[in-house]
Amino acid sequence: MGQPCLLDLEREDVAAWMREMRQPQFRVNQVWQAVYVELVDTAEQITTLPQALRRELQQAFPACVCAVDAEQVSADLRTKKALLRFADGATVEAVLMTYAHRRTVCVSTQVGCAIGCSFCATGRQGFVRNLSVGEIVSQVLHFARLLHRSPDVETSGGGGRVTNVVFMGMGEPFLNLDATFNAIRRLNDPDGFRLGARSFTVSTAGIVPGIDRLANELPQVNLAVSLHAGSDVLRNVLVPVNRTFPLRELIATCRRYIESTGRRITFEIALIEDVNDSLMHAKEIAALLHGLIAHVNLIPLNPVRGDAFLPSPRKRVAAFADMLRSRGIPTTVRLGRGVGIDAGCGQLRSRRGHPTTAD
Repeated sequence: MGQPCLLDLEREDVAAWMREMRQPQFRVNQVWQAVYVELVDTAEQITTLPQALRRELQQAFPACVCAVDAEQVSADLRTKKALLRFADGATVEAVLMTYAHRRTVCVSTQVGCAIGCSFCATGRQGFVRNLSVGEIVSQVLHFARLLHRSPDVETSGGGGRVTNVVFMGMGEPFLNLDATFNAIRRLNDPDGFRLGARSFTVSTAGIVPGIDRLANELPQVNLAVSLHAGSDVLRNVLVPVNRTFPLRELIATCRRYIESTGRRITFEIALIEDVNDSLMHAKEIAALLHGLIAHVNLIPLNPVRGDAFLPSPRKRVAAFADMLRSRGIPTTVRLGRGVGIDAGCGQLRSRRGHPTTAD
């Protein structure tokens, strides 16, 4: 990873550096305010610091600014996807989705992914490395600056501030757990970015120890589980980590999470035509989730170019949803956002010259 960037620093790290530089401790607040409230790009832009100190800070801790390698915008201007490049050349995807009263940023936690879900473009790229805290946070700040500079209704949903962050981009958050949790704490800091704990959602493919740690350490943060199938036979194929944490263990952990936190879990299901979208599959899901405080989010698959997997037809999605509701499972269908701009996980990165492992 090399030299840590400014966004990798905890407040205590900044304080220690200021002491080394024989600076008064109010300089710490000046740095924190500039980075997380004023959204400066680099230390040299922190005008409350003396110019010489800015140069010293910039040299010691370069800015963790991710360069935009590629960007796509939906026709309605409501969804923007960026391929962001870090100092070592590694690239990840991040997405801004704007609604009437929300501006949600979807971030990545890893370069590539080790889970290997069969229908996911990122899963075919393989795992490269974990992201640092600063690299995760920088994705949010990238779009926060964009909204701040262009706070018009069409591009920001009627306001200039990020309201939600979802960890649903490239990688498995619970396989980079410490950096993910610390990124949440950093963005939740009441003296900094000030995003409420319930404004975060972490999505996992079913890493059981991570669910337990989330319940213990960040109980107000929302949990989403990428389920995709209600039987081990099918889930072993779609989500290979199921072989390590099979459904019986996963659901038992989810029950434990609900008992501990009192929070509802969202279960995500990407519906794939003729793979997991029949009424039989819906009945399996309903039986699996019976008795849980749960919500199901059905997501017609965002197709990968040249892939055999196709999204379920609209009528089949509706029938699947109706079956779950008839069994007492609250269910919604996620609006299709960004299908025309490679918004599915890993798609833009694949198109920009990062071949999948299958290639």
